[in-house]
Amino acid sequence: MRWLDEHPNIKSIRCGAADLNGLARGKRLPRRFAEKIEADGTRFPFSALNLDIWGEDIDESPLVFETGDPDGVLLPTERGYVPMPWLAAPSALLPVWMYHEDGRPFAGDPRHALAAVVARYKARGLTPVVATEMEFYLVDDSGREIQQPPSPRSGKRRPGSEILSLRALDAFDDFFNDLYAACDLMEIPAEAASSEAGTGQFEIAIEHCADALKAADDAWLFKMLVRGLARRHGMAASFMAKPYQDYSGNGLHTHFSVVDDAGDNQMANGTFEGSDLLQQAIAGCMAGIADLTLIFAPHGNSYERLVPNAHAPTGVCWAYENRTASIRVPGGNHAARRVEHRVAGGDVNPYLMIAAALGSALIGIEDEMTPPPPIKGNAYDLDLPQIHGTWSAAIDAFDASPIARRIFDTQLVDNFVMTKRQELKYFNALTPEEQLELYLDTV
Repeated sequence: MRWLDEHPNIKSIRCGAADLNGLARGKRLPRRFAEKIEADGTRFPFSALNLDIWGEDIDESPLVFETGDPDGVLLPTERGYVPMPWLAAPSALLPVWMYHEDGRPFAGDPRHALAAVVARYKARGLTPVVATEMEFYLVDDSGREIQQPPSPRSGKRRPGSEILSLRALDAFDDFFNDLYAACDLMEIPAEAASSEAGTGQFEIAIEHCADALKAADDAWLFKMLVRGLARRHGMAASFMAKPYQDYSGNGLHTHFSVVDDAGDNQMANGTFEGSDLLQQAIAGCMAGIADLTLIFAPHGNSYERLVPNAHAPTGVCWAYENRTASIRVPGGNHAARRVEHRVAGGDVNPYLMIAAALGSALIGIEDEMTPPPPIKGNAYDLDLPQIHGTWSAAIDAFDASPIARRIFDTQLVDNFVMTKRQELKYFNALTPEEQLELYLDTV
């Protein structure tokens, strides 16, 4: 109760966990129940973490009628309470994750999936250091078509992209001031904001963290915060992979390095090329891209982003300091050598995405894999193996993938595949307008 004792204005709490789509599932409780939740947790069905994008049960899921739809035990994560500054009434979120009655982690919980990957690194004396870059659009969705919100300063809409435009940032200065203040309250280490290639599109980087679970928490909470705060400012915020056909989509790029017990970067060796471990991690990431595309592009709209010449990678390749590659080694100080995984859209579940990136890199390290030579020039112009271009192909590849089952528990793989097959079935019957409505401020 210490955090709540220090915040006597909090009147209600939420306890919430991420489902396979990254959506928060949980309960709203009066403050007086906090001590019980902290000590004993709460309960809701295992199936609640395996719902489709509409919040419906998965047909024929073994978590539902076959087993009687039993409850799991939701216990607080190490994150503790987080304020919810996008709500009018003072409220706090207590992140939780799911266990069985006997204390075993529930394998279908995406946060536990990431924890399992981190534990495998720890067993090798290694710790991933992770950062994310979060792209989103600010959107006026009050009419029949979405468009950039008018500037709160001038009332004007500025069509077209404004890459790295200070004017575009300053037009929404009140929103960004509130956003940074809220990040401080929530202990989300937000760095620089920039205007991106789409109209009304922005990116905020979140600092490197030697705790992959916290990095994923930060990304998950950041998405909730941005969407909620935008509504308070009279607009919507969308992490949807491709809200506009004519503008670049939203990505969620993940940077990571690996340090040893002394804190030394094992991807660096003082050279431009980087260490053998860096090369192995790159090779593992490349080997995993096709099999794990469903994690990086989990929704029907995701595949509209993965098209040539639209600031999203389409070929399986790597390069030094080249943003057309799917795996990039950024420039700068050789001591800071790291991997940037550029495939994922902004619509991903951060826990699964980071687990997939780190897990595929770890396979490369475990198997001492060697990557092909780095590409040079424009990846879109090269003859490369291609990332899956359709949702159905990505689902089939993930289902059949031995790499996916080396990274994730079989139960999670099977649950995710059933979820996506159900969503695909119903998605195909939607009009383009209904598809936009489904994803715009959901994912």
